[in-house]
Amino acid sequence: MNKKPLGILGSTALVCAASVMFAGAVVAQDLPLKALPGDEGRDHWLPEQVNEPGKLEALQAATGREAVKFSGTLEKPLQIALIYPSADVSDFWARNYLALTKRLDQLGIPYETTEFASRQIEHSLQATYATQVEQDADLYDYVIFGPSELATQADNIEKLAGNGDFVTYVWAFHTPLKHFKKQPAAWFDFSSAYGAQKICSYMLERLGKDVTFAMNRGIPGVTDNQRSGDFKDCVMEKGNWNVVYEHYGEYRREGGFDGTNLMIQAYPEANVIHNANTAMAMGSVEAQVAAGKEKDIFSTGWGGTGLELDAIRRGELDATPMRMGDDVGAATAEAIKADLEGRAAELPLVFLGRITVAHDQMSGEEIDNLEKEAFRFSGVGALKR
Repeated sequence: MNKKPLGILGSTALVCAASVMFAGAVVAQDLPLKALPGDEGRDHWLPEQVNEPGKLEALQAATGREAVKFSGTLEKPLQIALIYPSADVSDFWARNYLALTKRLDQLGIPYETTEFASRQIEHSLQATYATQVEQDADLYDYVIFGPSELATQADNIEKLAGNGDFVTYVWAFHTPLKHFKKQPAAWFDFSSAYGAQKICSYMLERLGKDVTFAMNRGIPGVTDNQRSGDFKDCVMEKGNWNVVYEHYGEYRREGGFDGTNLMIQAYPEANVIHNANTAMAMGSVEAQVAAGKEKDIFSTGWGGTGLELDAIRRGELDATPMRMGDDVGAATAEAIKADLEGRAAELPLVFLGRITVAHDQMSGEEIDNLEKEAFRFSGVGALKR
């Protein structure tokens, strides 16, 4: 918790003392907790290197069970700033906003939110927002930052994390950068590397070896290296797949559409297209339907958002690594509660949500059950935005 008074009644002194001690522990913490092969080639730590045993599992358990009310009382609502690309096609941001706020409601924690929305490619706008929030630090108790790209926004993340007037959480990344002098209080994400292995294993089992494929990649950086690069390495090494074209669509619907049109025209031998996010997957499906190729090309999405599941039901998208999407927002609410109660030291530095593969060979009931679990706070079906 931050050092300015929030009007917590009861054990205020204990809560503030615990929070200040935790803030110091983050600065002084000796990372990594353990070394792993390849450390010298990475600019970031892996989750298993920074989480103490049992802490991730404990937060996952708290997130998945019925809410236990906040044990204290607040005289005024928490002020929460959210800086994220929620104006983009993907409903990940909107859903986790709903999960965050509905879980806070269940926990009995009053709050007010201020949103600073951008699109995924609007890096400069995000930087402007981060500077504005940092300058107005006295207005906020918690800041949630969903970076447009980790490397691009690294300075802004570190700037926010270093501000002692509020607690900073990062959404949609799980790779704490090594050079940070002070880490954010926690990172909340789904492991793209784990998702890449899940969809790789599924596709190798279903499609076999010696497949020719193409890729709609995102923006060069950690996320795309894992979602696209790890998938490519996996299918090439384990299945002898051959990639004929890699298009950088910048995580935009238009990028997926243009890349897929080029693949259809110039690389007709590619019968699999891997898309690195929802927006590009939707653009890719649109291009395939327009060309009458949606039945000939095996297409993947990323994330299992409502838009992707609807496309699977229509027979336009074939598979996607599906996140239990509301876990990030709900876990953040649980982290805020723990912080307010002076239990911040119990939290993992990196929280990871669950991932499974949703695909077109599932029954409608199976997809429905996955969706209900994934979107237990934000609701089933594509969001109206």
